[in-house]
Amino acid sequence: MNFESLKLHKSILKSLAKKGYKEPTPIQEQTIPLVLAGRDVVGCAQTGTGKTAAFALPTIHRILDLIGNPTTGAEKRRQRSGRRVIRCLILSPTRELAGQIGDNLDTYSEFTTLRNTVVYGGVKQYSQVKALKRGVDILVATPGRLIDLGQQGYVDLTKIDVLILDEADQMLDMGFIPDLTRIVAKCNDIRQTLMFSATMAPEIRRLSKQWLNNPEEIQVAPDAATPDLVDQSLFFVDRQDKQQVLTELLRGIEGEKTLVFTRTKRGADKVTKRLSRDGIKAMAIHGDKSQSQRRAAMERFKSKRPPVLIATDLASRGLDFSDISHVINYELPQTPEVYVHRIGRTARAGRAGIAISFCAGDERKQLRLIERLMRESVPVKPISMISEALVGVVKELPEEEAPTPRRKRRGSHPGRRRWHAKNNSGKSESNGKNRRRSKQQ
Repeated sequence: MNFESLKLHKSILKSLAKKGYKEPTPIQEQTIPLVLAGRDVVGCAQTGTGKTAAFALPTIHRILDLIGNPTTGAEKRRQRSGRRVIRCLILSPTRELAGQIGDNLDTYSEFTTLRNTVVYGGVKQYSQVKALKRGVDILVATPGRLIDLGQQGYVDLTKIDVLILDEADQMLDMGFIPDLTRIVAKCNDIRQTLMFSATMAPEIRRLSKQWLNNPEEIQVAPDAATPDLVDQSLFFVDRQDKQQVLTELLRGIEGEKTLVFTRTKRGADKVTKRLSRDGIKAMAIHGDKSQSQRRAAMERFKSKRPPVLIATDLASRGLDFSDISHVINYELPQTPEVYVHRIGRTARAGRAGIAISFCAGDERKQLRLIERLMRESVPVKPISMISEALVGVVKELPEEEAPTPRRKRRGSHPGRRRWHAKNNSGKSESNGKNRRRSKQQ
């Protein structure tokens, strides 16, 4: 099957041809016809499967059908000068992912008259408000900034035709459900709703029944499926020795684009500083970094300046690089599904990838949960696979289970009480909530 057979608008096909895209991915092949037919959809797909195009392409097509797709210069000028309302709202959990979606929309709608705008926190709202006043057809937003702008009267959702919830599982983990409930209540009741998630947890199914109308469910890969081209390996390492092991490992793969995951922001900064002292250039990206710092880090990582990026899970959402060769789990995640998300950052675009995990004694329980989810064991590699110099540092854990520290319980996401309340601060993503979460990420 090719994109032409999906009967998308010629302007969309022209943009795809310019980018060299010829054949849809499995999730695109299944999703696009359903969206074009006006069906509500719940999609489950891993990162890097072409999920964004699966909902963006048919949505652009539908909006063009609604407002018309002018072909002559005069028609295009008349449409550009006309009053616009928000036809599609795309909600995203993080600034980085929202920006990535916005970039893709700009690419796919290049040869149309549609206007796309992205709004998120961490930056001043002036330019975002200016774009909204000018008029937009497709709005990509993070929940916090959207509510801030809605409270100030800059956003009207009563005329949207398509509502898209991307990375729904991550928004659930971040406590955004109360905010999403408020936002959905402000949307046009007669609409098409699409929900996409990397996992299909029971709570996601419950929300889909609440917000969607008889949705069609698409599941390209099982929740626990790991990318086929990822070579996984695990090393048992005492916590105090992880930094030395990481340093030696990175020296052995010098120059390769590598993404290292830590559980906390403080941990990301600590690892980055130690690597710098050891002569290895790396940058950290997490929620305490400003938007400009995070964007700069991603741009530098894109060109391998430096080739090593240390990230927390939330901050890594929106990272879309097809050439990451190595993913290193410096610490195992508390939630097993996150492991699948992490290693899915490598082995993109048909390339092979390597995922290496460090497991300390108090992480053995997380390892068992990960293996139970995947229904397979993560291969344990011998010490010689890292370096002969690490003898005595990397070792097998004893058979008895080490105690697992109790996980701190996260509070719910309080959100805003009223949509119409004035809030001229221009700050977003609920800064108070971020501060409360700062010790967690």
